[in-house]
Amino acid sequence: MYILRNALRSILQSKGRNILIGIIVLVIALSSCVALSIRQAAEHARENSMENLEVTAQITVNRQAMMSGQQDKESMKQAMANMEGLSIDDMKQYADNSHVKGFYYTASTSFNAGDGLEAVDTTGTADSESEDSSDKETPGQGMEGVGMPGDTVQSGQQEQKKDMGGRMGVQGDFTVTGYSSDEAMISFINGTSSIIDGSMFAENDVEMNCVVSEELAAYNQLSVGDTITLANPNNEEETYQFTISGIYKDETSSDSAGSMMSAFSAAFDSANQIYTSYANLQDVVARSEESAAVTTDGTTGVESTTALRSQENGTYTFASVDEYQVFKEETEAELGDYYTVTSADVSSYEQSLQPLENLSRYAGYFLVIILGIGGVILIVMNLFNIRERKYEIGVLAAIGMKKWKIAVQFILELLCVTFAAIIIGAGAGTAVSVPVTNQLLAQQIESTQQSRQQQTDNFGRGAGGTPEMGGTPEAGDTPDAGQSDYISQISSATDITVVLQLIGIGIILTIISGCAAVISILRYEPLRILSNRE
Repeated sequence: MYILRNALRSILQSKGRNILIGIIVLVIALSSCVALSIRQAAEHARENSMENLEVTAQITVNRQAMMSGQQDKESMKQAMANMEGLSIDDMKQYADNSHVKGFYYTASTSFNAGDGLEAVDTTGTADSESEDSSDKETPGQGMEGVGMPGDTVQSGQQEQKKDMGGRMGVQGDFTVTGYSSDEAMISFINGTSSIIDGSMFAENDVEMNCVVSEELAAYNQLSVGDTITLANPNNEEETYQFTISGIYKDETSSDSAGSMMSAFSAAFDSANQIYTSYANLQDVVARSEESAAVTTDGTTGVESTTALRSQENGTYTFASVDEYQVFKEETEAELGDYYTVTSADVSSYEQSLQPLENLSRYAGYFLVIILGIGGVILIVMNLFNIRERKYEIGVLAAIGMKKWKIAVQFILELLCVTFAAIIIGAGAGTAVSVPVTNQLLAQQIESTQQSRQQQTDNFGRGAGGTPEMGGTPEAGDTPDAGQSDYISQISSATDITVVLQLIGIGIILTIISGCAAVISILRYEPLRILSNRE
């Protein structure tokens, strides 16, 4: 108790020196509080994002790995021709994995119009009733053999187009998508699409019900309860009838994102997307395969069929990123190099945190620097303090006070000043940490976006380019998702964890700087100090 009273008395007697030490510690505490708050905010943002994130993933063919295993161009072509994705039945087997939360799937098939139905065509290139669609291609065909307006297609490309058309089928003017469950209809779950008349078909519906877009219904004067006829684009005499159970509105239908693809085929236009149940569509495809005519080209040996082609896609859902990572490792090990598990959600999630993570890393560097400089300054000031108070140390030792008690007194003095400064610094840091973090975060986001824009400009896709080709969006265009999804603000930063960390920093600084005092005090001889006093 005597040591504490003596320490407090000494603090009051040397106000100027202790105020200077307090100011230094205050600056360290304030800077450390902001840096720690930024790091804590980044951690909270990551945890909150992970809690709210439902990860979805797909199993796809690893084309790069498949092609890299081939020796020449011909073998690559053969590998690509034989490339097959997993069937829905195969995907269901992996859905039994304990890390999978849920599994849903879809199938898409191309149709032409029948019995007076006409596709919405904003380009003026599609006429379902009169146009010969034998030269159209499927989405699965990619861009091979597709020419831009005004291009001349070479004979080799025409042969390739004919070959692919035989195996992949002809592209119609409508895309009919079958959903396994309501969970698979993401656009209706997130609100970008909604039923405005009638109702959605039931899950696993087998009554040939469907929903059509508001634009398609208005264009053809359709209403709920009407029947539409769709034709197999590979065999126009093969038709199927669907009953409209509902009409939906797509909030993204006016966006420019799909306008480039819709220029190639009306089937890519959002207005020509028709939705039904997976069971209905699979029944249609099965009937088409039963009645299909199969022919073989005598020259190339390529088989072609008039059956409808469907493209299937399965999606796995996970409760967390960790669950997804474990599933990815286990599944890819089982499937081999030619298949991979990918998730756009994880990539988007990591990208949204990028500016905040960068800011957190810089804050860590800043924290190390400020603690290093602050620690050195405090050590130097304590050494000077000991030299100035050498006579006091000699007197205390001469009257019988042990050296370790004298060292404890000096450390207590420093602790009192340090903690007072930390309390003030923590309060000030709490007040400024949120606006400072948000300001720095805004600058980091701007820097990230400028870096991305510079990369775009380097490829000649800067201002003046069309949005479809990577140029600067026009007014009203949908912004880049990578730019708009960044975490741009935090609402809180300093919490009890930051305060405890600041207290720990104060204790460490006191111990480090106090060690210089302890070493000096233990080395002093009281009689020599008193005899050498001038």
